[in-house]
Amino acid sequence: MTTPWGEHALARFPEDPRDQLRAWDASDEYLLRHLAEQDTPLSGTVVIVGDRWGALATALADHQPVQITDSFLTQEATRANLARGEADADSVRLLTTQDPPPERVDVLLVRVPKSLALLEDQLLRLAPAVHADTVVVGTGMVKEIHTSTLKLFERILGPTRTSLAEKKARLIHCTPRSSARAANPWPHSYALPDGIGAVSGRTVVNHAGVFCAERLDIGTRFFLQHLPSSRGLGSVVDLGCGNGVVGTAVSLADPEAEVLFVDESFQAVASAEATYKANGVPGQAEFRVGDGLVGVPADSVDLVLNNPPFHSHQATTDATAWRMFSGARRALRPGGELWVVGNRHLAYHVKLKRLFGNSQLVASDAKFVVLKAVKR
Repeated sequence: MTTPWGEHALARFPEDPRDQLRAWDASDEYLLRHLAEQDTPLSGTVVIVGDRWGALATALADHQPVQITDSFLTQEATRANLARGEADADSVRLLTTQDPPPERVDVLLVRVPKSLALLEDQLLRLAPAVHADTVVVGTGMVKEIHTSTLKLFERILGPTRTSLAEKKARLIHCTPRSSARAANPWPHSYALPDGIGAVSGRTVVNHAGVFCAERLDIGTRFFLQHLPSSRGLGSVVDLGCGNGVVGTAVSLADPEAEVLFVDESFQAVASAEATYKANGVPGQAEFRVGDGLVGVPADSVDLVLNNPPFHSHQATTDATAWRMFSGARRALRPGGELWVVGNRHLAYHVKLKRLFGNSQLVASDAKFVVLKAVKR
């Protein structure tokens, strides 16, 4: 990536030489170019929100920025990209969306996220630290910035306008005002419907940005209706746990099960833990933010439950699902099972047969399938 401060070799995380997707886009370049052209003072506290793969933090590392992200993979990518450029590992302060933000923000740079709710939550959390002289600039591709995005900046921080588009990217300019700070509506809770097994009528807690914050998505609903029903499940992983409703269902149905909730989203794992605690589950559980099943010992798990994503930000890809399935095969004991729910058209059965040598259809409807693969 070429910037006014030099060129930077960047990669996504985990790095894959076959991956054709870049670790930056035109919106990152546009923002950095704007900062240089406007000679924006970067001597105060610079906060970067929503940096996708550490491109902005790496480019501005000499200014000791604070990066706030919901993504474990983004943090790992940032560390790797800093090391690749031989920058000091401590030159960027890495915070999660669950950490208290800095008390004062002099420059606020926002890479607009896919989730409007996450943007709302982060702007509300940062608003008390923003002052009248804070430089606030957002960036994103044209297709990511909507009228609702601009209204959110204006409602929470102050008057907002957009730039002309360049290479299908656009900037958001916001002038902070001094006003009473609004209450943050996140996290959000709702009651689950009936007819979905052990979690019927139970409470779900969603932090901002977690998938389907207002209602149970139909894929998970279908999965909950077809989970393994026997007791004695042993060691279970809710892989890509989201708000934790699947793992909580297992714990309620089999209190002796040991359930690991894991997701690369800090918001998701916080939601899963809150959902679990809100329902007074008597079982044993661990909540972990991480890169799938990396760090879970091989041949140590009896059951993996997975509803894999098929998007990485704006890109449609099966890379995440493939890594989840591969990680599950390594972590499962011989005889252990991977249960997967997915859209029919994704053809996960083909991947499972390649990895496990088998794939069994557990249930299906017009849109979804539940598949089971057994480690031999």
